[in-house]
Amino acid sequence: MIHTKGIFQRTELLFGKERMERVMSKSVIIFGIGGVGSWCAESLVRSGIQRITLVDSDRICITNINRQLHATTKTIGQVKTEVLKSRLLEINPSAEITAIQKIYNRDNHDLFELAKYDFIIDAIDSLSSKVHLIREATKTNAVFYSSMGASLKLDPTKIRVSEFWQVIRCPLASKIRKMIRKGELPAKPFQCIYSEELLENSGSGSSCGTDKCLCPKAVIGPGDPDLADHEWCSQKAVINGTVAHITAIYGFFLAGLVIQHIYNEGQ
Repeated sequence: MIHTKGIFQRTELLFGKERMERVMSKSVIIFGIGGVGSWCAESLVRSGIQRITLVDSDRICITNINRQLHATTKTIGQVKTEVLKSRLLEINPSAEITAIQKIYNRDNHDLFELAKYDFIIDAIDSLSSKVHLIREATKTNAVFYSSMGASLKLDPTKIRVSEFWQVIRCPLASKIRKMIRKGELPAKPFQCIYSEELLENSGSGSSCGTDKCLCPKAVIGPGDPDLADHEWCSQKAVINGTVAHITAIYGFFLAGLVIQHIYNEGQ
């Protein structure tokens, strides 16, 4: 059994003992562990967060490999939350990682008990679910952060952090604000990660890059031949290009906001 005490030695040098203990006492729930949420989770557990709940309904698809932390040719077809949970426990076996393979929506939101968390992270794609989560999360005492659109971006210097109503040049944020205004407004301000850059897709094709999308409804092992023809497709209505460094920076930004908030508590 590996002794885990030394894992956070370098972090504690920066934080000090009191802050380190504070970090380790916090709980975080992350909705969506794709290109943004997976990197956020990794950064949080490496920074000392001990209690993390991962919420995502998807399995890993071959098209996830270009940007999602847990996606490799060996994990195609596996449940995202379970794969990421295993990885996080390899980093810190003492962590309490809860994996929930579900979609957050208005019908089941009570199952997630948002009020029991210190931090709530939104990294989901569905607009209706995102709007509902924003409304419900901002009613709690938890600190809430949300990721806006990370696709069609390439320049990391264009990534910004702003309060929700101050986000500019982000089509996703604009759509969400229009939906929000038609109903209940957020109960409190919250910060968002976004980019002022907007490129266009230069390529074409289906989600798996072929004329016909192939989506096996079973786990594919590492020994299966021709992985290029086997992928788990999310069947999204709109598919846009994405790259790893952008989605990862979004995720690290979210994790950084959590850690910075804890660091500054009591000052």
